[in-house]
Amino acid sequence: MGFLSIFSKEKKEDLNNGLEKSKQSFFAKLAKTVIGKSKVDDEVLDNLEEVLVTSDVGVETTLKIISRIESRVSRDKYLGTGQLNMILREEIGGLLMENNTQDLADFEIPKLDRPYVMMVVGVNGAGKTTTIGKLAYQFKQKGYSVMLGAADTFRAAAIEQLEAWAERAGVPIVTQKMGADPASVAFDTVKSAIAQKCDIVIIDTAGRLHNKANLMRELTKIRNVTSKLIPDTPDEVLLVLDGSTGQNAVEQARQFTAATQVTAMAITKLDGTAKGGVVIGISDQFKIPVKYIGVGEKINQLQVFNRQEFVDSFFPETEGQ
Repeated sequence: MGFLSIFSKEKKEDLNNGLEKSKQSFFAKLAKTVIGKSKVDDEVLDNLEEVLVTSDVGVETTLKIISRIESRVSRDKYLGTGQLNMILREEIGGLLMENNTQDLADFEIPKLDRPYVMMVVGVNGAGKTTTIGKLAYQFKQKGYSVMLGAADTFRAAAIEQLEAWAERAGVPIVTQKMGADPASVAFDTVKSAIAQKCDIVIIDTAGRLHNKANLMRELTKIRNVTSKLIPDTPDEVLLVLDGSTGQNAVEQARQFTAATQVTAMAITKLDGTAKGGVVIGISDQFKIPVKYIGVGEKINQLQVFNRQEFVDSFFPETEGQ
């Protein structure tokens, strides 16, 4: 029990520290909206809308939040600006909780009598390979056996980087030479995982978006070969997005969800940016769960995304609320 409480405390501290730049930026802007104001009026709401948009929450999600607060102002008649933090906490939390997805247990997978197959997609530089390495480590720490597949064969650096992460996480990896058929690598990886009775297979893929037709064809081939070995796989297609790119991450999400059937998302590099609000927008706009968030460079600083914990960290309770 003591170990679990220590782990939980460390996880909370990582989340708080990872969101620190975003919180400082957001609340600095928020403070300016209420200077000289005692109640939430139209001017405060207009300024709040600008704060949310410039914090990368996104226009669509911002309008939903403003609409909810307007309804509360209309209903309650008088809401003081001192309550704005609490109101935002409640309304953003409520918005995220309405998405038809459940927060997941900490790095758990379904119990199966065969490997659970994950295919990881995302543009180069988003932190895709690093996320795979961190996932492999976290799953291994939970007692799962993991195998990696280096199916991004278009860059020698991608293969080498994934090999380094496999060694760091202490898990086996299947590779072929640069330029090899990615689907062939995926096939060999899943086949080896079946033979070795692995619990989880994580397949890296090329991060190219300049030709969506080629990307779609390539990802479809990988899906087809895994399903030949294990029907109805991959079980999960995880899209990795760089949170520090703000609205560019939203655009990447649109393009990848159009190119392939994405089932989950991971948002990385939140510790180095003030654009953490993008998590709120992406979680709201896409009917696809944000499953993981990266809140630091260490191997254990990839976290399972919990919507309530995120809101609690972003909008901490203050005295008098």
